[in-house]
Amino acid sequence: MITMPPHLEIHDDRFAALVHPMSTLDMIADGFTWTEGPVWFGDHGCLLFSDIPSQRLLRWSETGGVSVFRAGSGFNNGNTRDRQGRLVGCRHGMRDVVRTEHDGSLTVLADRHDGKPLNSPNDVVVSADGAVWFTDPTYGRISNFEGYRDAPEQPCRNVFRLSPDGDLRVVVSDFTQPNGLCFSPDERTLYISESGSSHDDAVPSVIRRFTVQGDRLQEQPPLAEIDTGLPDGMRCDMLGNLWSSAADGVHCFAPDGTLLGKIRVPQVVSNLCFGGPDGQRMYITATRAVYRIFVDVQGAEPWTRRRG
Repeated sequence: MITMPPHLEIHDDRFAALVHPMSTLDMIADGFTWTEGPVWFGDHGCLLFSDIPSQRLLRWSETGGVSVFRAGSGFNNGNTRDRQGRLVGCRHGMRDVVRTEHDGSLTVLADRHDGKPLNSPNDVVVSADGAVWFTDPTYGRISNFEGYRDAPEQPCRNVFRLSPDGDLRVVVSDFTQPNGLCFSPDERTLYISESGSSHDDAVPSVIRRFTVQGDRLQEQPPLAEIDTGLPDGMRCDMLGNLWSSAADGVHCFAPDGTLLGKIRVPQVVSNLCFGGPDGQRMYITATRAVYRIFVDVQGAEPWTRRRG
């Protein structure tokens, strides 16, 4: 039997092949208020992430440490890259999804639906066809801590798909609070976290699963339920395992929904991503800090994988 350190918890033998027992959990940056939205830019050798309440997008690199990528970020939350290597982010303050062009200018991709402002876009992914998929809960309207207190104008807390030609369409409308989302490696499945238990204990803390049918989604049974806290940001690896944030760390689920194991983190985890020089580092945003750990698998997003 493999003896694992305290920060690694095995629930299934398959987990031992994903995280080596000598992998340490290292805090690489701290002193923030609420970190979110990690995304790896291997072409620049850096991690970008949000500190939502301080309205800053931050950059971390092995050689340069932490620096400010963008001040006055408008309570930017979730981030991703598109297939052209551009940063795409969700801003609670402006209630929009925005793209950073290669010259540093900003392009607003979506800020209204049916003539009304969005709630507060939260997390975002871009599929291979260039479509932008994002969640729109009300967290940025509940208080002034991570947005501006205001009554929502959208009737639902939707999940949206923005087509490459600019058509914005609701793909799911029955979430209490949709949050993180990610694709399976083949993009045939979209996982979306339900974090409504943050305000209503009766709402299950589940990761919902949908079959992608072009520009529409067909719901399947949920992948899994988080047993500690609620699911927030998440990512799939190349094997199809899903790694989700939780109150006690990062939970790893097999494609069949089996809980394989946990990476225990001292602070509440908000999000994670894969990256690093070999594509086998997991970066974890957790309340006031950012952590890193070596994993024996690479992320499903193509820019996280080592090119050889």
